[in-house]
Amino acid sequence: MKEEMSGGILTHLDESGKARMVDVTCKPDTPREAQARCRVQMAPQTLAMAERGEGPKGDVFGVARVAAVMAAKSTSSLIPMCHPIPITGVDVAFRTDIASGVIDIQVTVRTFGKTGAEMEALTGACVAALTIYDMCKAVDRSMVIGDVRLVRKSGGKSGEFVREGEELWEE
Repeated sequence: MKEEMSGGILTHLDESGKARMVDVTCKPDTPREAQARCRVQMAPQTLAMAERGEGPKGDVFGVARVAAVMAAKSTSSLIPMCHPIPITGVDVAFRTDIASGVIDIQVTVRTFGKTGAEMEALTGACVAALTIYDMCKAVDRSMVIGDVRLVRKSGGKSGEFVREGEELWEE
């Protein structure tokens, strides 16, 4: 009983409607890449403190970068139907606007395999944002995490996706 949704098929359901992990055995290995973003909104003075490296727990951006890589590598342990994939690269970038107290996080994940990269990039971006919250919460509990989205993906059967209206970052 596969259900149609937005022109696609919910492939994580078996014939009786029960959740399952999709069998990718027969899919060809292809290069794949995905970029995801997330945003953290905080008080401008909190962001200024983080940019100066004066956070109460240390280097906010350095720790968030490592957390994003670790999260991307651990995605299949966190998301039940997600396949473990051989990640070949993870890049993490931050853009900040001190005046508005905004940190935009971008995580790019690359692999060569039968599936993957989107969930890993999304997970990396979210965990980087949560790490920033954790690193700064002693001085600003009003932070907001949001705007999680896939920006771009390439590879696999569905090919290229680029979110309309999204500025692509140089890395």
